[in-house]
Amino acid sequence: MSRAALLVLADGRFPAGGHAHSGGAEEAVKAGRITDAATLEAFCRGRLYTAGLVAAGLAAAAAHGMDPLDLDAAADARTPSAALRTAGRKLGRQLLRAARATWPAPELSALAAARPRGAHQPVVLGLTARAAGLGPEDAAYCAVYESVSGPATATVRLLSLDPFQATAVLARLAPAMDETVAAAVAAARRALAEGVDALPRASAPLLEIGAEAHRAWPVRLFAS
Repeated sequence: MSRAALLVLADGRFPAGGHAHSGGAEEAVKAGRITDAATLEAFCRGRLYTAGLVAAGLAAAAAHGMDPLDLDAAADARTPSAALRTAGRKLGRQLLRAARATWPAPELSALAAARPRGAHQPVVLGLTARAAGLGPEDAAYCAVYESVSGPATATVRLLSLDPFQATAVLARLAPAMDETVAAAVAAARRALAEGVDALPRASAPLLEIGAEAHRAWPVRLFAS
């Protein structure tokens, strides 16, 4: 296992398409739920404990070697919003392209063939971590960090928020990220014996509703 591979995969400059998505922050800014660093932190914390936990569980399970098609179906079931399902599959398709070029592996090629329109991003992330020689915990850390770093970076652009303040938000969330990773990895271990129903199923209705509203906007800065 190479820790350098973890840095490559978690790097925001890895060409996986995440820069085009705000993780719900754009709609939250317009709705007045994110106005400054404090409200950004509250938004990210809520996202971490819901969508972030679900994504981390799926990624850890994929890194463990669970069937990615079963996990993809589980991701669908945990994503009521059609807009978020579409965004998740687009991100998964882009990540899979980057992963196959970076860490070629039969498992990645098989998933690309089975899901030509894209598998859900957390599933691809876990499979990519596995191809890179990383473990379930590494995959979960990538997932939880992405779940909060995306909205934080987007808010800098949307509100002209001081990037130092946005980075400080992420630093303050570090203990919560550790907690979320631990819960996700434990659930993934249970899922090896009990199946995908053992994976986290936390919901974030406001994120789902906001995603549907955001998709209907005629002009927007981010894809989601």
